[in-house]
Order: sequence, then C-alpha cells, then structure tokens
Amino acid sequence: MEVRLATVDDAEFIRQIYNLEVTTSTATFDLVAREIEEQRDWLAERSGAYAAIVAVLEGSVVGFASLSPWRDRAAYSTTVEDSVYVHRDHHGVGIGRLLLNELVAIATRHGFHACMARIVGGHEASIGLHQACGFDIVGTEREVGRKFGKWLDVVLMERVLT
Repeated sequence: MEVRLATVDDAEFIRQIYNLEVTTSTATFDLVAREIEEQRDWLAERSGAYAAIVAVLEGSVVGFASLSPWRDRAAYSTTVEDSVYVHRDHHGVGIGRLLLNELVAIATRHGFHACMARIVGGHEASIGLHQACGFDIVGTEREVGRKFGKWLDVVLMERVLT
C-alpha cells in the first residue's frame, strides 16, 4: 500500500469513489455527483497545506483524503477539516486509518493547531476511525442536513494537534 499526494491523474478514481457516496449514502451531504472537470478543479484547490492524498493498492486508487479550511474567517486559519473516503470493496482493512493518520501528520507539519471532522450521525465506522486516531466528540448538530427524505445530524469531532 502506498499513500501519496494526489495528482490530476487521480481525478477519475477519486470521482468514482466519491460519486458512489453522493448517490447512495449520507457519508457526504453533496446531492449531485461530480463531473470530471469539477473533480479536477477540486484537486487543483488541494495543494500545499490543504493537501489531498490517495491510497494506492496494486496500482489502483482505493481511497482518498483531504484537508480543507475549517472556516473562512481569519481567526480560524489554524484549524482544518478532514475528509476521508475509502472504496467500498476495501472497507475494514485499515486504509481509512492510514489516510487519516497521514492527514494528521501533514496538518501538524504545516503548523495547524486543530483538525475537525463533521460526520453524519449514525456513521459508526467513521466515528470509530476518528476516535482511533485521537479525535474526540465535541458536539452534535441536530437535523442540519436533509438527504434521501430524512433529517440528518452531524457529529462534530476534534483533535488538537499542537
């Protein structure tokens, strides 16, 4: 297994993993699948401190993760938000943990103070992954999203890095 920075050549693989979650799950609150150009643009925005990384197994991208700004106001500039997605055929074998640990290391190297995660309520695998990587639950936002005709909670998790 290799974990490396994502490149534009990974856009289609990332898009396939992500769009499956968009169209069939509440793991993301996006409602519309991404087109390839949107995915390339997303990747172009993920460089430097706000990195996107991929996990590659036997030449195929099997997961990806990224860091994003937490909020746009200046006082939040030392906080990031993580996102982690693993292809469904590769759940439960440690890829998510590998990706999230690498994201935390990247965030720490870039001097960020805190890393946040927003996880749909009831997504125990993602909550457990974050807890295993040192994140704590700091709150729940009640019924802040709506997808597939259901109101959805968001569990807010945090790891202080420095």
